[in-house]
This record gives sequence, C-alpha cells and structure tokens, in this order.
Amino acid sequence: MPVAIITGASKGLGRALAQALAGRGWDLVLDARGAEALEDVAAAVSAHGTRVAALPGDVTDAAHRAALVSAAWRLGGVDLLVHNASALGAEPLVRLEELPLEGLRRALEVNLVAGLGLVQEALPLLRASRAGTVMAVSSDAAAEAYETWGGYGASKAALDHLMAVLAVEEPGLRVWAVDPGDMATDLYAAAVPDDHDPRPEPVTVVPGFLRLLDERPASGRYGAPALVDEVR
Repeated sequence: MPVAIITGASKGLGRALAQALAGRGWDLVLDARGAEALEDVAAAVSAHGTRVAALPGDVTDAAHRAALVSAAWRLGGVDLLVHNASALGAEPLVRLEELPLEGLRRALEVNLVAGLGLVQEALPLLRASRAGTVMAVSSDAAAEAYETWGGYGASKAALDHLMAVLAVEEPGLRVWAVDPGDMATDLYAAAVPDDHDPRPEPVTVVPGFLRLLDERPASGRYGAPALVDEVR
C-alpha cells in the first residue's frame, strides 16, 4: 500500500485528506500538536482497515520530523508528503505595524522551515518511491495582498517558491503547492474571529487534491477549488 505523511492532521483539511486517503487504501503517518484530537482521527481512519501511525508533536522539532519519517519507513516508505501544518503569526491577525516579530518567526518556522526540514528528512524515501510526491498547502494570501495577512501570506509565498525550486531540483518527483481556497476551519476562525460568513467545509476541496494524485500533472501551483469545478 502507498504511504502518506500528513502534518496538521487532527482537524480541518488535514483530517479530511487523511479520511479520503484511508478510504483509498493508503497507510498513514499523521502529525498534530494535540494528542487527543490526533488519536480520534487515527481511530476514525483505522476503520478503513489502513495502518496508521499517529505521532503528536511540533513540526518545528527536528527530532519529531525524523520520527515521522521513521514511522513511514516502517510502513514501507514515503510516497506522499503533505505539509499542511500552519501557523498564523498572530491570532487574530493584525496589520504589519503591530505584527509581533516573534509571531512572524513562528509562522516562518512552521509554514516554511519545518516544511523544508520534513522534505529533507523524507527525500531519500520520496526518491525511492515510484510516485514520490510533495504537496504543500498554500493560500491565496501567498499571491494576493490582503490587509492583516502579511506575515502569514509572506510565509506561504516563500513556501510556494521553495516548492518551485524543489520541483526543478527533483524532476523525478511531483511537487505541488496547492491553494485550498476559503474554508471553514479553526485556523480561519482564529485569524478573523469577527467574520461569520459561511465558508465551504474542507471536505469539499479534497476531490481537487485527489485529482492531482490521480492525474499527476506537472509540478507547479494549483487551486483545489478550480480542480473540483473542472470535474463537475
């Protein structure tokens, strides 16, 4: 069975992706900071008969990243790495004049540095896979200038560029930065707590991620909602 590592898998998009991949027979290594929520996800996806290793921890911790890859190796390797864990930098979001530099550092460490660290750790196994794939969850804030989203957007823009360079350096892999679009997630609620407009549930964009895995287009940046719309 193919093996995927998914960070930030205890809720939102990470949980939805874990459920979808388990339904397709993937074995999973799941990461999140909250142990109890992660155990709930592991129990839910195990119902599909898939093997699951759930490792609570912080992706900024090099030892934790190594443990994730080791767990995947024990399951058979790494065919897919999904870097979904994210940090905002400030909750709620604030203008750049008020953005704590420590918050910006945290966003960069989680969204960017940890993403590269996990890729570096997993790269030998990704190269050994017949379909080695990296998915970095991006944001429209990486491409557009939205007030108060500067720190988070900058970290995601840097992640997009990092993935583009990785794709050039590793032509044997598929490397996709995927913008899931607006979603009803705890991350968005923490970012803009006064915005109560309805938003799609994360599960609605999962078919876009699955389409990438099915069709394996060239490495690059993709919008999951557009991929979903094209198959309707």
